[in-house]
Amino acid sequence: MLVRLAIAAVGVLLAAAAQWTPGIKVPDEWLRDQLIRRHVVATPEPRVLVVDIDEASLASHGDWPWPRGQLADLVEILIGDYGAKGVALDIVLPQPADPAGDLRLGMLARHGPLVLAQAFDYNALRPQHLRAGVPAGGRPGTVPGALQASGYIANQPAWADVPHVGNIGFVPDPDGALRRLPMYTSFAGRSYPALSLALVNCCSGGAVLTPPPVLRVDFRRDWTAYTVVSAGDILDHAIAARDVAGRLVIVGSSSLGLGDRVTTPLAASRPGLGVQATMLSTLLDQQAGTHPAPWPGHWIALAFAGAVALLTMLAFPRLPALGSAALLVAAAALWLWLADGIGVHDATFSPGGPLLAILWLLAVGVPYQWQLAQRRSRALLNTLRQYVAPGVVRELLRSDMRDPLVPRELDVTTLIADMEGYTAQVEAIPVAEAAALTRAFLDCLTGPVIRHQGTLDKYTGDGLVAFWGAPLPQHDHADMALDAAREILQQVRALSEQRQRDGHPPLRVRIGIESGLAVAGDFGTSFRSIYTAVGDSVNTASRLEQAARDFPHDVIVGAGTVERSRRHQFLSLGERLLRGKEKPVILYTIDSTMSTPAPNVAGPAT
Repeated sequence: MLVRLAIAAVGVLLAAAAQWTPGIKVPDEWLRDQLIRRHVVATPEPRVLVVDIDEASLASHGDWPWPRGQLADLVEILIGDYGAKGVALDIVLPQPADPAGDLRLGMLARHGPLVLAQAFDYNALRPQHLRAGVPAGGRPGTVPGALQASGYIANQPAWADVPHVGNIGFVPDPDGALRRLPMYTSFAGRSYPALSLALVNCCSGGAVLTPPPVLRVDFRRDWTAYTVVSAGDILDHAIAARDVAGRLVIVGSSSLGLGDRVTTPLAASRPGLGVQATMLSTLLDQQAGTHPAPWPGHWIALAFAGAVALLTMLAFPRLPALGSAALLVAAAALWLWLADGIGVHDATFSPGGPLLAILWLLAVGVPYQWQLAQRRSRALLNTLRQYVAPGVVRELLRSDMRDPLVPRELDVTTLIADMEGYTAQVEAIPVAEAAALTRAFLDCLTGPVIRHQGTLDKYTGDGLVAFWGAPLPQHDHADMALDAAREILQQVRALSEQRQRDGHPPLRVRIGIESGLAVAGDFGTSFRSIYTAVGDSVNTASRLEQAARDFPHDVIVGAGTVERSRRHQFLSLGERLLRGKEKPVILYTIDSTMSTPAPNVAGPAT
């Protein structure tokens, strides 16, 4: 009896710990995400309008950045011609631009229903804190529980006195998803509101809201529930006034080249505009009193876990092991049904807490099933050992002992490839054909890199950057890069011949290759993470690719690669002073008549 009571008590304690332990629990958040998706609706949101500076707007009204006067026109049309209640610019403008446009935007922000944006940074470990522009819109003092910022990207100093400014910075959860927004941020003894909160309190006409310092984004409305119009259509007066009048407006960009993209519980890549619009709807619901009434989700979860623990404590002696397991599974299903309803009313409770207690009861109270699972796991492991090479297993174990993404100095070979005359190739053809050409050309570059075990660093529009020798060292990285370059030439030549048969001009790829020491690793920030290599050899490869335009040879190779190559022969092209270099360097190209490339078979790095 005492043992069963102890098992039940531990289950209840686990459920309680899940409810009140600080921090984000990724499995718990994953479960909540699944429940949230069940309640998503696409019912139109009539109070909010999203104005998107999209690709069509940039094509019709000029590339970004737009003149400040054009942004002022956009705001004035929304407020004056269309009757919007208020406008929030989800855009930070840290530097002055055209004086007349800056003056107009400043006057609108000081005297009109316009909220500007600023982005606070919360990464206190950043070697050099962000400092751009001057923060505005803050109040003296700090809000208890508000996030403490370490840096910022704010607007130009001339707008430091505007009254309504909102923060668009955020801290993603450990899995990279955005589920919460700071409603207040503390910096230098002042408190700054979020963009959505500043817009509601400035321009909604309702009661002033004082939400918690950090608020969970209520993703009950799908992105399709919001009216999204192109900024170009606003400037052209191409939409009906009834679609704007009386609404709160958020202006930003979903363009991949301009706007921010975030991961949410609803999708892996959503415009940041969507999160701002969703939070704006949540605050408006709270202001109107239509938000679901709060429930004590923590106590309901704890009471459920206690009831299940008591029931299983009484049932275990009377039921066979299979019956006890079935009872716990039924309890888990019942809890999921209850949690689905509770989650609408309580955004802070842990839906995984009772499940954790049930899992504990299942594992400890039903030892037979636990032992059976262990035997099956051992059998599976023994089976895997028969088919997985010991050397591969050892390599995987060694990799787990250290972080391969930590920046470190390695000997690498960098390949940079680019299409010559890309602008001339695409400017005379339709956009769809230009996109198809770009994809086909990048396929010609990417396939050989991957097949020859290269690491794809980035795409550069009509080209790419790749390197060999990182994250795992490769003793023949120079030759592997040269093999990839030879195959790239073959692929591009075939594509060019096909296009010439269709009446298009020929294609030419320029490739620069250099080897040497570089620092390769994760150079990410709180906003974005990227694995790349930096160093003099990388810069030299870029200069070699640019130098190819002066030679009839498509591949220009640096001395470092020539020194490390064992399977290729080269032709000297003489000395050349590259941009950024103090002394001339000898340039080479591949001697295609003497080289002996390796077969295109990708295998494990050595």
